[in-house]
Amino acid sequence: MINRTRKITARRPEDIAKAIGLTGADSKEWQVQYALLKHLQHVVRDEGLTHAEVARRGGSSRTRVTAILNGNLDKVSSDLLIRLLGALGYRVKVSVTRVNTAA
Repeated sequence: MINRTRKITARRPEDIAKAIGLTGADSKEWQVQYALLKHLQHVVRDEGLTHAEVARRGGSSRTRVTAILNGNLDKVSSDLLIRLLGALGYRVKVSVTRVNTAA
């Protein structure tokens, strides 16, 4: 059996979402989660926090926090990411702007 996989280089979250076949709506949600994840990873790294400390403060399990910080967003809601950031002393602001759809 020949394994036919091809390497895809993606530099932006939009490119990754497209490469893995997400729908437009799923892609937008994933992009928000990805941005939240990146902020969470930076906070944990910059403040030298352990996964156990993040879990304790955020009311989650260390195993789940470790998975999240390793980039596994499967079955992770944006709410959980916001809650973890909030528990670490950060506030998430939401901005809504109209997208120019003229191509």
